[in-house]
Amino acid sequence: MEHKLSARRQVYDRGLRALVWICAGITCALLVFLIGYIFYRGVGNLSWTLLTSQTSYIQDTIGILPNILNTLYIIVVAMVIVLPLGVGAAIYLTEYASNRRVVEIIEFATETLTGIPSIIFGLVGMLFFIQMMGLKTGVLAGGLTLVVMILPTIVRTTQESLKTVPDSYREGALAMGAGKWHMVRTVVLPNAVDGIVTGCILAVGRIVGESAALLYTAGFGLVLNNFVTALESSSATLTVALYVYASERGETDIAFAIATILMLLTLVINLSANLVGRKLKKN
Repeated sequence: MEHKLSARRQVYDRGLRALVWICAGITCALLVFLIGYIFYRGVGNLSWTLLTSQTSYIQDTIGILPNILNTLYIIVVAMVIVLPLGVGAAIYLTEYASNRRVVEIIEFATETLTGIPSIIFGLVGMLFFIQMMGLKTGVLAGGLTLVVMILPTIVRTTQESLKTVPDSYREGALAMGAGKWHMVRTVVLPNAVDGIVTGCILAVGRIVGESAALLYTAGFGLVLNNFVTALESSSATLTVALYVYASERGETDIAFAIATILMLLTLVINLSANLVGRKLKKN
């Protein structure tokens, strides 16, 4: 027998449903406005010269090719270091660690690190990597600082993804004679790829959008360098260049063009990560 809601409950239910739709509409409208306004202001200022040259005060030209390359350099440096560390730490905490008290303390520490303002990481990175370790301002120091920043994100997302794999998968693999590591490598990790890819996307998004920490560690350099030279040379990423052009030089049109490039770059990286995740899951 179908239960009929009271008139008061129906009004309450419809009110909540309307509120949900209004909130969703406002969120979508703000997102569309933000993206649309950036593209409206930025696309018209994009040019081949801007994308393929470097800034020259002698020739009075502006180019962001060094900043695009520096952003890609710092993504590569940070992800190459943080992925093995983060995924390895998550595997140990989830599959091998037996002392639950220690695991809880580590999990609390990683969650706390996630909420620390990025400028503090930049200050610590400058003091430790540059002044104490003797590294020069550049992609390497900036990348190591970002590793410390995004490591908690990789660890926590990978951990949660590993926990979603049913225990029956593990028990079945062990019952068939598989070793612990073989079980983790062939059974657990393939079923947790989606969560790992999500963590990578979040990490790359934070790298691409970071500026405060890199002001201290990567520098403001607008000169075109190869990868090896950029490791220990002042190298401004796109976000740092956006800050320089918008705040210090008053070039708002160039700043909006850089913002457009940042959005497109983030979209391409996210789509590539999803594609790689699907390939790994199929294999």
